Amino acid sequence: MARCAICDKAAHFGNNVSHSHRRSNRMWKSNIKHVRVNVNGAAKKMYVCTSCLRSGKVERA
Repeated sequence: MARCAICDKAAHFGNNVSHSHRRSNRMWKSNIKHVRVNVNGAAKKMYVCTSCLRSGKVERA
């Protein structure tokens, strides 16, 4: 679900690194919103990241 329908941005994975340099897994989630978008003149609900919303790649309904 946490994937942008426009740019395909999704979660990133990496490591938490403590002061003693022990590592554990972590995840960075993308800022994805469920919004109504105009697609070919019709309103449709999509999951879109906020960077696509701000840049004007999609038009809100």
